[in-house]
Amino acid sequence: MEEIRVLFAIIGLLLLGITFHFKISYSAIISAIGWLSISLYFFLDTPHYIELSDPVLILFSAASLPLGILVGYWTIQLQKEGKEEGALTWLQGCVFWSALPYLAASWVPYLSVGIVWFTAVQAVFILRMTGIADLTLGPAQVEYSDGTTSLFTEFTGNPWLYLEPLGEGGFFIPIITQDGSPIGVSIILACSALQSMIVFVGALISLQISPWKMRLRALFITIPLIHFLNVFRNAGIIYLDMSYRDWNWLGMSMFEFSHSYAAKFGSLVAMFLIAIVLFEILPELHKNILRLMEPFLPKKKKISAS
Repeated sequence: MEEIRVLFAIIGLLLLGITFHFKISYSAIISAIGWLSISLYFFLDTPHYIELSDPVLILFSAASLPLGILVGYWTIQLQKEGKEEGALTWLQGCVFWSALPYLAASWVPYLSVGIVWFTAVQAVFILRMTGIADLTLGPAQVEYSDGTTSLFTEFTGNPWLYLEPLGEGGFFIPIITQDGSPIGVSIILACSALQSMIVFVGALISLQISPWKMRLRALFITIPLIHFLNVFRNAGIIYLDMSYRDWNWLGMSMFEFSHSYAAKFGSLVAMFLIAIVLFEILPELHKNILRLMEPFLPKKKKISAS
């Protein structure tokens, strides 16, 4: 299944990248196939998030396929009518420049472990600096698809490019106490907020009218802010899990509640507020978002003069 998902991702990104960067014949058909392919990549991950009981990611992954089909259909209809839609072109570039770096990070083990280590060391630094917990990092490890784990130094795959399926943890770094005892929390690639940051990077790079100076200014505001918020998010989840290990509400542990619900809700609110700031800096971004929402909004009735 993972090999099929990877193939869908490669095909989808290749086609969307081509139609964004080059003017070619039958671009609408090629783009529609790209949308279908990349949406299948995300959609096929739905069962995994169901197993994890992550409602936010279940919703996003399940909705990706119907949305991909709708966008592809819209693209074909516009070409039949002889129209061009700048917002759809922007969306193609946004998906291409957002998904490509993230998938590259997840497929290159050395890069993935480096990002995970960089994320973990900062969370531990915050906890130690504030006097909350004297923790350190364990050695990097990898979880295979059969649930077994090993040290990353003993990884049996290619550390420069690995497309085989891994377990839920993938490449991870456990958080341990100074005496080497595990606290039961590990940092994985998804804890890095790379997904959130790269979405904004793709959205800003793909703008075609806004000056680069304004786009760079927006990037300098967005990326550091998301990163620092995520550092405190990770530190907060570790603190809550350690302090309220016996807490239980509706069958959820403190880690599950803080990680899958509270932290994700806070992240969505933060991204919404950041987007509002970016709309002020880059009106083109706001215009594209509104244009993409038009087909899903009720049409206003026109009142004719009598």
